[in-house]
Amino acid sequence: MPAGLVISAPASGVGKTTLTLALARAWRNRGLNVQCFKSGPDYIDPAFHAAATGRASVNVDSWAMDRATISHLVGRGADADIVLAEGSMGLFDGVAARGVSGTGATADIAEMLGWPVLLVIDPSGQAQTAAAIAAGLRDYRPGVHLAGVVLNRVASQRHEDLVRRALNDAGIAVFGALPRHAEINLPKRHLGLVQAEEQAEIGKLIDEAARFVAEHVDLDAVLRSAASWSPQSAANGLNVTPPGQRIALARDAAFSFVYPHMLEAWRAAGADISTFSPLADEAPDASADVCWLPGGYPELHAGKIAANARFRSGLRAFAETRPVHGECGGYMVLGTALTDADGVCHEMAGLLGLETSFAKRRMHLGYRLAELAAPMPGHRAGARLRGHEFHYSTILAQPDTPLAVVHDATGAVIAETGSRRGNTTGTFFHLIAEDR
Repeated sequence: MPAGLVISAPASGVGKTTLTLALARAWRNRGLNVQCFKSGPDYIDPAFHAAATGRASVNVDSWAMDRATISHLVGRGADADIVLAEGSMGLFDGVAARGVSGTGATADIAEMLGWPVLLVIDPSGQAQTAAAIAAGLRDYRPGVHLAGVVLNRVASQRHEDLVRRALNDAGIAVFGALPRHAEINLPKRHLGLVQAEEQAEIGKLIDEAARFVAEHVDLDAVLRSAASWSPQSAANGLNVTPPGQRIALARDAAFSFVYPHMLEAWRAAGADISTFSPLADEAPDASADVCWLPGGYPELHAGKIAANARFRSGLRAFAETRPVHGECGGYMVLGTALTDADGVCHEMAGLLGLETSFAKRRMHLGYRLAELAAPMPGHRAGARLRGHEFHYSTILAQPDTPLAVVHDATGAVIAETGSRRGNTTGTFFHLIAEDR
């Protein structure tokens, strides 16, 4: 029977991902089967999890997914020895209005699955106050149980002793302390970590993190703190209709943000996915019946995309007879023009009238609930789609017919409606699930 544990923290940037990867690799090196999940809407961390464990990781999200969907997804850990769910932001951070089964907080997943929480605490600039923070998190929500803490970025042995004493007095187990000077860092960029597939040395980085954590953390004690867990079967599985029987999926460094559970659901429903690289000037497979452009970093490659005539002409020819859909960065590439951070305007595919700019950065971040005004690949008009939007572009023009009425998590209507023109559709949000 596998054991489950949630890795969380009081805030973002404390070291959750590094600790998750290090624990996963260290236990794998001991011969254990480790399964990871990511709580919340993150398309980057699951690839790191897979690199650390050798097993695919997927997202579980209480705002967008019902309990049956979450149970179905975590069921992949049934044959593992230890299951780790990495949280997002702080332990209780979610949105104000409840979604399908929660607010999107990591605590929802911990309570739903009955897995205790391992907290990563950064006591920089404090000592005993770190114990007060940990105790507050422990006592904030009765259904969420604290396994203990790992301290990160400890300044000295004296600093560690002060924090440990305070945590022990509060009845909170300390599994280890990571010195500040030896911190392991993963490269970052404006939407989060640099993707695992872009880092040739990712295996060595994870090995080094595992070695470092094994020196300073009691791995056996952490493992004992995890809760035995019996996966509950979910007969309904995922409520996902693939966008087509044969899907041409853009996939390279500019087009990589797609949730793993969506691809798996498409394949499970019988769809065949063929990938192509716009950066390599490849066109979508002519035998496909739908083309899907996920998000990613097209703004970093806008000049190359604009120069790749075979890709753009092939995409236009495809759209004359078959559906094409783009999410976020993919939506921008389907538009008329994209202005990069240096203010250079690049011609895009021109299948939609959308014009975007990164010259004036404006963050768009949050959950989205869209009611489709017209069909899009895989979804009928009137369908309620749940997704997440995260980008730094400014909309200069969005002249086409709106695809949907889109609300944020508070219920407010937002301007990023998506677009439709002919066989082409696009949204700024990344699809996570459709309401059942």
